Amino acid sequence: MEYLLPQSWLEAVPLPWLKTLIAACVAVLLALLIRWVALSVLRRVANSFVLPQQLIYRTASPTLWLLPLLALQTVWTSAPDDLVLIGTVRHINGLLVTAGFTWLVLRCVKAVGDTVAIRNPLDIEDNLHARRIQTQVRVLVRCLNALVLLFGTGLILMSFPPVAKIGTSLLASAGLAGLAAGFAAKPVLGNLIAGLQIAISQPIRLDDVVIVEGEWGRVEEISGTYVVIKIWDERRMVVPLQYFIEKPFQNWTRATSSLIGSVFVWVDYSLPVEELRAEVQRICEDIPHLWDGRVCVLQVADTNAKAMQLRVLLSSADSSRSWDARCHMRERLIAFIAKQYPQSLPQLRTEISSRNVRPEIDVHETPVDIPRQPPV
Repeated sequence: MEYLLPQSWLEAVPLPWLKTLIAACVAVLLALLIRWVALSVLRRVANSFVLPQQLIYRTASPTLWLLPLLALQTVWTSAPDDLVLIGTVRHINGLLVTAGFTWLVLRCVKAVGDTVAIRNPLDIEDNLHARRIQTQVRVLVRCLNALVLLFGTGLILMSFPPVAKIGTSLLASAGLAGLAAGFAAKPVLGNLIAGLQIAISQPIRLDDVVIVEGEWGRVEEISGTYVVIKIWDERRMVVPLQYFIEKPFQNWTRATSSLIGSVFVWVDYSLPVEELRAEVQRICEDIPHLWDGRVCVLQVADTNAKAMQLRVLLSSADSSRSWDARCHMRERLIAFIAKQYPQSLPQLRTEISSRNVRPEIDVHETPVDIPRQPPV
């Protein structure tokens, strides 16, 4: 089998196309060189700024493809119109440029969201403001991503004449087709609108402590269509966004993370309440890492015929510390009562009257015939 020599290849390629391909190679190399120089300069200039750093980091990959594609598009546009397949090449390159710009805008939006997250960290003691900002930014970033993808896909599809004609006809006769599309897109649009409502009104935020469907957990993730709740036992509950707009739920950290926990203990009436109240105060002072110093009270909450119910209220900085403080308080109270006042634990009292005591029967006496009763 004979192989063509380089001269044969050159002769097989038309001269206008050969010039165009050489110009395309030079344009791509120049674009890559300009990109390398620009990134080197920008990295040094933006060394102490968060947003430029994130923009450079996120847009490095898109620009690696977009700049050469733009250079190629310039070459194809300058090429003669009578070149073979030049129209197809221009169209394909234009589609790639549109896709590249869409990718670039998505990465820019991501860079802005990451910058806001870096400037508002969640791993601090009072992260209420940070959670509010990050929740808004994350929801808005996802909504913007959806709009950018929709716009970019629309531009790509509208570049094909048949698709453009279909879109024009649909817009002209929107009637039943529009209604059908509206009903079909109702869940998607509903979640999109719910996401915007959550971003603006913020019924929930990242790291919020909520009770949903009877489950205690924290908001771990807010996406464009659902919310992930991390339950206390490491399970994950996935809830649609519309749930938090349409149904009631508990948010323990809506305004502040501090909580007041309660501990209930049933004791006998003989227990001295004042001494137990002093013990409750001592227990609270022994756990400064759990008790925030605001509330520590003991009250008689309820009574019945057998015992009284005591309620201890103690405050903590957050829900996790509140749970630990309540468990610690309950354990210490039970140990104190069992050691100091064991007789004051709940008791069951029974009075036995002397008239109910049966007289002793002498076994030597003659048994008395007692008429038997019929079985019940």
